[in-house]
Amino acid sequence: MAEDLLALVVADPTVGHGQACIRGTRVPVSVVLDCLADGMSDGEIIAEYPSLTVSGIRAAAAYGARLAREDLVPLRTAP
Repeated sequence: MAEDLLALVVADPTVGHGQACIRGTRVPVSVVLDCLADGMSDGEIIAEYPSLTVSGIRAAAAYGARLAREDLVPLRTAP
């Protein structure tokens, strides 16, 4: 299922400076992840970005999860 969702994440150098975006929109994955981190519901995110779908929101979450598993995000060492 996650692989199907990840197909909705695209990077096009002519859209959003090549940032990962949700296919068919100009909404960067990072914006969707920020909205989720702020506690916004799917409905609130879609109201703010009407070109998104629930599947697009799930795709952003799947993309973020994959990045976290690949250790591409540097983490601070716990004190």
